[in-house]
Amino acid sequence: MTPGVVIDLFREALLLIILLVSIMVVPSLIVGLVISVFQAATQINEQTLSFLPRLITTLGMLILAGPYLLNELIDFTTRLVSTIPTLIG
Repeated sequence: MTPGVVIDLFREALLLIILLVSIMVVPSLIVGLVISVFQAATQINEQTLSFLPRLITTLGMLILAGPYLLNELIDFTTRLVSTIPTLIG
């Protein structure tokens, strides 16, 4: 196994991780930002107000994008396991 192959596998794995995390976290960050702007405009200083909408957003994205994310993870794992003999020898 050459260093180039290892770097390519590592790059693919990092891109997959970034995809998985960004699909789950970015909508929650946007909802948190909208709620923060609302709190600043109305001068409501309640910290727990933004928790429930962010939680619901994260769970909703998990329900909506879960099958896609799982398919991507399974495809990467299948490609990795099927190329193990060519990587070693």
